[in-house]
Amino acid sequence: MSLISNMLGDNNEPFDPFLSLVNKCPVLNTPTDWKETPEAHVFTADLPGLKKDEVKVEVDEGRVLQISGERKADGESDGDTWHRVERCRGRFMRRFRLPENAKTDEVKASMENGVLVVKIPKQEVKKPEKKVIEIQGN
Repeated sequence: MSLISNMLGDNNEPFDPFLSLVNKCPVLNTPTDWKETPEAHVFTADLPGLKKDEVKVEVDEGRVLQISGERKADGESDGDTWHRVERCRGRFMRRFRLPENAKTDEVKASMENGVLVVKIPKQEVKKPEKKVIEIQGN
């Protein structure tokens, strides 16, 4: 098989450069939704095949939510022949800068069926008061 045929895959599938990029990039292969409700910021990440002890959720002092972990490769045996490898393996990390109204000391996370849900309650942010300055002079 020629190098170009090998790069483009078999003749039964069209070449999709975006899909090739997604399969090589763990960040693109960790889709995460972020929605804001009246009560909280809710992050939902698809992490199929991972258990909760393989995922880490952190918030640093700079108000950045970080979701990270590692997808480990399947065990290989002598004599195995791989015909296609499409599932992403390796470390992944997603980072999101949180707004001022996020209560970073009350973050809760849960995981079920490979879906991670992180809820960050909101707090009311005081708006700076306007102060009228008297102009002196003539």
